Parts: sequence; C-alpha cells; structure tokens
Amino acid sequence: MDDVSVVDYHTAGEPFRIVTSVEIPGASVAERRVAAQSSEEIDAVRRLLVNEPRGHADMYGGFVVPADDDGADFGVVFWHKDGYSTACGHGTIALATWAVATGLVQAPDVVIDVPSGRVTARVDDSGVAFRNVPSYVLKREMPLSTSRGHVLADISYGGAFYASVPASSVGLSVTPEYYADLIAVGREIKWALDPLAVHPHDPRLSGLYGTILYDDLGTVDGGPHQRNLAVFADGEADRSPCGSGTSARLALLHDDGRLGPDQVLRHDSIVGTTFLGRVVEQTEAGVITEVTGSAYRTGTATFTLDPRDPLGTGFTLR
Repeated sequence: MDDVSVVDYHTAGEPFRIVTSVEIPGASVAERRVAAQSSEEIDAVRRLLVNEPRGHADMYGGFVVPADDDGADFGVVFWHKDGYSTACGHGTIALATWAVATGLVQAPDVVIDVPSGRVTARVDDSGVAFRNVPSYVLKREMPLSTSRGHVLADISYGGAFYASVPASSVGLSVTPEYYADLIAVGREIKWALDPLAVHPHDPRLSGLYGTILYDDLGTVDGGPHQRNLAVFADGEADRSPCGSGTSARLALLHDDGRLGPDQVLRHDSIVGTTFLGRVVEQTEAGVITEVTGSAYRTGTATFTLDPRDPLGTGFTLR
C-alpha cells in the first residue's frame, strides 16, 4: 500500500480526516460509495486510517471524489470504523471549511455531492451553514423493549435515518457520567429498529444509521434547546451535536409544531459544543434544514503501512 496523506479537522469536537488521493470508480458519489464497500483495496485504506494504532473506534473521515456533474464543486464518500455512511453533517462543515481555506473553492458557497444527494454550505468568518437534502418523519412512537425498559422511538431522516428517544425514558441524561450506558442502549435500539428504516426511493439509503438520545432543555430565545448523543454505526458516539442528526431532529420538531418559521434549535452535544438548526423551506419531499457550526484544522499526517507489520491495517477494541 502507498503512503496516505491526510488533513485532520474537528467539528464541534468530532474528528474528520480528509483524504484526496484515493480514486474510486463510479458515475456518481452514490455509486462510488457502493464501489468502496466492495473493494478490498479501497477499504484497506479506510481501515488503515480509522483503526488503531493510527485512528480509534470513533474516528471519522472521507475520500474526496469528483462531483456528480458540473453543478457541484466536488463529492465525498464518508467513512467510519464500521463502513461507509450516507450522510455526515459535521463532515460537510469540515470539508467546506477545508475547501475555502485551501483555495479549492472560492467563498462563500461550497456545493458538495454526498451519497444522499447534494448539499450546499455557506462559509464565512462566523462558521459554516449547510442546507441539507430534504428531511422528514418516517415513523412515530415505535414501541420497543430494551434492557433499560420500554421506550417509544420516533424515526426520521436527515440524509440518514435516526431513531430519537428521550434519554430520561431509559433512566439516563446526556452527560459524560452516563457515556457508556448511553452507547450501550443506543446500540441496542439501533439494531432493533434497523429493519424499519426503509428509504422510499433508493435502497442504498435504507437502514437505521443511529440512535439519538436527547435531553429536552426547554426553550432559549424562543426556540427549542436540546442536548443529544448520537450513537451511530455500531456503537460510535458523536462528540458533536451530529449534523445529519440535527436535520432529523428538526424534521420531528417541525412536525410537532415546536419549530416555527423564525425559530432556531439550539442543539448541544455531550461535550458542550453547539450546532444551530432551523427549517428554511417546506417541500413535498420534506423540510429543507440549515445547520450551522464551525470546524477547525487540527493537523496533517502521512500514514505508512510497513509490509512487515503483523498488525496490518490495525484493529479496533469496540
């Protein structure tokens, strides 16, 4: 394997590792995601970058690829420790920041093709605001028995499907002291409800990506204030408030009548960082959401795989 160079960012505490040197076949980003999933050579690069000792169980990143057409600046295939995701809001914020900082795209607008569609990010000195693909409610109050009792879960879509469950309904709150318990029950809920998350048009987008366990903190400045932990893939914990998950929460809050045209969701993470979210448009396919946050460059690196290394592309302990 050739050496792999990366640029690392964090968005509200969640890592994002940017790779520009991996070529993936396909006519669209959605096709390239499928190709990466089925290619041992490409997936070996993902494993090298996400696994220990070069990464960790909660590492995240993306392969920058060509756009689907001239309407976007570039595309991205997102990845994590368990594979390849359909959407990633914190990654979108990091990529838009990187694209402007490197001169790849001239500010303010950065248009990115992702597996779930096309998103547009606006970059300025205060951060990045991205408009997502249409978000919508799929199912309401789905009953489920868990190891922590009976819960009712709402499933919604924000480029990926999430099940939303109040943390209080499983006897927890979204604070670091309950971190391990939140991951365990979030993982349990995700796999139990996974078959229910069926995309109406594209089976490649089906499947429950994660569980959002949230605390409702009332209102602030006239809008909802919530804190959440998104437990996604197979037990990864989002340090940020989760970008695509924020869109999924916005769809639910809008459907509940809790988010009017001029109201903003303050969405906090388990580490105290914040995204702001609002609904900017209603369409037949769902609501168009705008999520605002900031990303910061944390470093660059070149990773090597020594052919003599018995650990190969590494390991994960979760």
